[in-house]
Amino acid sequence: MRENGTIFIADNDVKTRDLVSAFLTYQGYCITAAENDALFFDTLQKNNVDIVIAELAYLRSIAPDFKERCAQLNPLLVLIVYGEAGAAEYKKIGSDSVFTLPKPLNLDELESLVMRAREYQSMKMFDFSSGTSNQSHLLSATMIGTSQPMRELFDMISKVAASNATVLIQGESGTGKELAARAIHLLSDRHAKNFVPVNCAAIPDDLLESELFGHVKGSFTGAYANRAGRFEMADKGTLFLDEIGDMKANLQVKLLRVLQNREFEPVGASKSQKVDVRIVAATNKNLEELVVSKDFREDLYYRLSVIPITIPPLRERREDIPVLIHTFLTRFNSDKRHAVKRFSRDSLGILCNYEWPGNVRELENLVERLVILKGSGLIVPDDLPEKYLSGKPVQAISVQVPSLPSDNILPDGGICLNSAVDAFENNLIIQALARSGGNKKEAALLLNLKRTTLIEKLKKKNLAFVED
Repeated sequence: MRENGTIFIADNDVKTRDLVSAFLTYQGYCITAAENDALFFDTLQKNNVDIVIAELAYLRSIAPDFKERCAQLNPLLVLIVYGEAGAAEYKKIGSDSVFTLPKPLNLDELESLVMRAREYQSMKMFDFSSGTSNQSHLLSATMIGTSQPMRELFDMISKVAASNATVLIQGESGTGKELAARAIHLLSDRHAKNFVPVNCAAIPDDLLESELFGHVKGSFTGAYANRAGRFEMADKGTLFLDEIGDMKANLQVKLLRVLQNREFEPVGASKSQKVDVRIVAATNKNLEELVVSKDFREDLYYRLSVIPITIPPLRERREDIPVLIHTFLTRFNSDKRHAVKRFSRDSLGILCNYEWPGNVRELENLVERLVILKGSGLIVPDDLPEKYLSGKPVQAISVQVPSLPSDNILPDGGICLNSAVDAFENNLIIQALARSGGNKKEAALLLNLKRTTLIEKLKKKNLAFVED
């Protein structure tokens, strides 16, 4: 199953209810359905329900104030409401936690709303009472890392998310550019609207224009009906243009016009269409070099790179590797129903010193392969593919710990003492765990702590790591 929570389907029309249940079950979601109207709210409480998909008339027959009662039972509950209501009526019930759909249901649109509901919940599910910003919590949920390069990246993303400026994300393949784009979207005022990704390198050149801008019926052979493009789908939301460096010159001109005028023309259309879209672009190519070689328009480059962000490669943040390994190990053990306990110190050290040309994606794929092949027990060097064993000798992992202000002088702008002390302590703990290969007993000795004290700190700080 994709998620721990349950999706509750509620509709008096049995055919619609069964269709939606079957579709979402096939997509990997945990589903329950309403069988008794009187037990609707009891079912919400007893079945770990976090998303309700329901017909509007059904909900109103249960309770006219259904939205408020659902919120009282579970503040994180998201309602996806469909029916034959008009736009004005939907607007009245719509909110960040209530999405609406017309009938007849489009199942692809429904799944898109389910994904948006999960993203909304991931942003709201953390406890902010500790004083740490919700932005940092959200970033740690979507992007993993405690190293200095990642903290700087998180800080940059938090700052740019609040604006509508175009962002250009650069980084090697597999570093997590789409995750960064999604984090920007989720932290922005557009988070309740669509995040629409487009891989410019994966779509044939002759189809990319139609994919981006849509087309009208009869505009070319095979255009049997009007079709909305990705720009229209992303209206009021965020459009993520991945591998923008592969876009051909003729489309670069049209994209530049959208950025300048905030309007586009569907293929075959006679008039322009206004659009309110934030664009986040990404590439693993050096666009400045492409500009020099005349393979990328200079004016478009400057339009896209209003705010440039660079994702660090994994080899420049090796101290994050043990945390990433544990995260992937936990997920794949659950998905595959296997019981791989941990990576041994030697195998962890080997992986921490590998160069990782495929970055985080390569590491994720390796952990999945090892979980499938090993099944249970301990991952040792003999379990690793040959290419990982032929690298440099294992060395201690270097972890950068935040330094105190020079000469212990408080900066003019002041400092958040709690955050600084917490970050300093977190990184010392990560360094000790990395040096001990994830063995908490040895890490506790390095920190002059009791093992139980270290474990309590890990739980309190929500620092996932390799189990003993």
